[in-house]
Amino acid sequence: EPSGDGRRQMTKPSDRDAPRGGAAGEAAGTSAARSGPSDSELVAATLAGSHDAYGDLVRRYERPVLGLILRMVRNRGEAEELAQDVFLKAFDRLASYDQGRKFSSWLFKVAHNATIDHLRRRRLVTVPLESPDDDEVQLADVLAESDSRGPEESAVRGELMRAIEAALGELRPAHREVLLLRFRHGCSYEELAEITGLPLGTVKTHLHRARRRLAKSLEERGWSP
Repeated sequence: EPSGDGRRQMTKPSDRDAPRGGAAGEAAGTSAARSGPSDSELVAATLAGSHDAYGDLVRRYERPVLGLILRMVRNRGEAEELAQDVFLKAFDRLASYDQGRKFSSWLFKVAHNATIDHLRRRRLVTVPLESPDDDEVQLADVLAESDSRGPEESAVRGELMRAIEAALGELRPAHREVLLLRFRHGCSYEELAEITGLPLGTVKTHLHRARRRLAKSLEERGWSP
């Protein structure tokens, strides 16, 4: 709701709305308690020659992979082509996947590399980042997806999400990526370092700057932390 100075307030999330942690949630858009084979079982079946098993993996991860790429390249047609390319590359490289690691982290790394290569070719122009800090739990709440909200709260959330999408578009691709992987896909700092190939300290710096810039952009649009 608008505050006394006319700015909207982002309400504190309840425990129900808190996002899953890095080890607890594999990817957004997938169920917390999946039924059916595990990722490792589907990988093993694919390597044994089952195309149906790989199709299950694609269906399980197509939404989070496309969502991440789309928010980095800001063009649906390009994002859909890149997502298809990512799953083709992942299939070709599946024998190199270490089943001691999370499949989602390995797949996001394939998506990261493909998207960064694409952005380098396109020479995407970005803007500098500097501004006040934000609250991690609130940021995780608005970036996480939830259907358990009333009509009025959903309408306010819809306005906020449109403001966030615009603010995300102002971030550098590298900063936008770690922000989304951390708060929408629940990746830990260590997983972010693995996916991006960056030192842990650099990952934390990217996240800090991205959160500061996002907070300022939202404040400029009338949303106070």
